[in-house]
Amino acid sequence: MKFNLMHDKEYKSWLTSIKSRIHSAQLKAAVSVNTELLSLYWKIGADIVEKQSRAKWGDGFLLQLSKDLMTEFPEMKGFSLRNLKYIKQWHLFYSRGNRFSQQVVSQFGQQLVAQITQIPWGHNIAIITKCKNIHEALFYVQNTMTHNWSRSVLAHQMESRLFQRKGKAISNFSRTLPAPQSDLAKQTLKDPYIFDFLRLTEEYNERDLENALIEHITKFLLELGAGFSYIGRQVPMRVGEGDFYIDLLFYHIKLRCYVVIELKTVAFQPEFAGKLNFYVTAVDRKLRSESDQPTIGIIICKTKDKVVAEYALSDIRKPIGVSEYNLTHSLPKKLKSSLPSIEELEKELGNED
Repeated sequence: MKFNLMHDKEYKSWLTSIKSRIHSAQLKAAVSVNTELLSLYWKIGADIVEKQSRAKWGDGFLLQLSKDLMTEFPEMKGFSLRNLKYIKQWHLFYSRGNRFSQQVVSQFGQQLVAQITQIPWGHNIAIITKCKNIHEALFYVQNTMTHNWSRSVLAHQMESRLFQRKGKAISNFSRTLPAPQSDLAKQTLKDPYIFDFLRLTEEYNERDLENALIEHITKFLLELGAGFSYIGRQVPMRVGEGDFYIDLLFYHIKLRCYVVIELKTVAFQPEFAGKLNFYVTAVDRKLRSESDQPTIGIIICKTKDKVVAEYALSDIRKPIGVSEYNLTHSLPKKLKSSLPSIEELEKELGNED
């Protein structure tokens, strides 16, 4: 009688463990191969820049090099003329930046090369062709490493100008949270938030905005940033004899705290801070456990006056941030029903094949 091991719990557990180790080894091998290849690219890039600066080989130098390398190594990709130009551009982007000042040299140096060779080549090309300086480029390099961004996610973050928006919101975190929690909390905020994945009429209200964000929760979480975990909307809170409802409630894995988000489709008003302070207090007292850090509140409004927001937060004891949002694809109400969605257009185009 044959025994089916797939029904044995101990075997299944052991098999899962082995699979996990194999996947881990494959990932480490892939990272190692990528690092070695990009280290080679870096050295080739340095050689190309150095040779072209002093040797009189003419403009056809890279084309000839490409032909010779592809002839010698036909099984290797990456030696096309186009890629050799990218290799040169990649090296120049970082090495030229290092010549601006001794401070930049000491700050980056070998650490820079170690970082940029840790992410895939396609990511590197996207970064150097979109970023204006080393500081911006390294921001995307480091976040790609930390959050394992795919190339499409990286492209989205650069197109939405995450570097310029991150950590720019007004908050009282420095005063209400201990370091380094306050610094980390500030970096989780953006200003403005870009909700360009929504299609709303010009006459939308707060409930319409809330509904649309939940319908696109994956894209909303991507815009909020890494670490946010969605808990619920219109979360009920019983305080005294009254029932209150929180617009959106999240938990931040890295900050280890609840995050209360209030949406406002109008300009920021001082009373918004007082109301959110009340909700944050309620979550702290009713939901927060001993292992959780203090709850954070975020007001995302259509517009804000910086001075008014700073005044409103000056005497608030709970950690609260104020940011704006942008809707770049807002539609007039009379057109909404007549225009097809992106999905509908794609479906129609696909049917023509």
